[in-house]
Amino acid sequence: MLNWADELIQEYTVGQLELTKRAATLDKNNPFDKDDLTQINSMIESMAFSIDWMATGRQPGTYRGAEKRAVYQKQYIESMDIIPDITEQLEEDQKHLYISKEERMILADIFASMSQRERQCYVLHEGQGMSMGRIADEIGLKKRTVQQYIERARAKVKERVGEKAS
Repeated sequence: MLNWADELIQEYTVGQLELTKRAATLDKNNPFDKDDLTQINSMIESMAFSIDWMATGRQPGTYRGAEKRAVYQKQYIESMDIIPDITEQLEEDQKHLYISKEERMILADIFASMSQRERQCYVLHEGQGMSMGRIADEIGLKKRTVQQYIERARAKVKERVGEKAS
């Protein structure tokens, strides 16, 4: 469940690693290699800056600003359907389901605060009703690891819901 920013981060990280390997092969005493090394180091620094910006959603070095942490993740989560469509089930009971934009943003904020694994384990356990053992088998983790992800996710949900209530 990677979004476009996560994919770019991976591409930039691979590129940065390749540049670092290339820089290690250059001779620092050779004047031609010295110029190349200067250029490569500049590219590595620019890539690190870009990776940091994409990962945090804010300009690196800016400590006070209007930017918010993990802004790309929040936008991605807000745009995807994380809540299953249960309108057919509700029609049987003649009830109506409505979630306001504010509630949707709160949910997006909660899910954005979780790591990808926490979110995956939490949704499978709480939303799909899967046991921790089954989740562990399906995603290739130990049951205790899945339990820890779910516990951390629950703590984040409790923390975020507490913030919104006050």
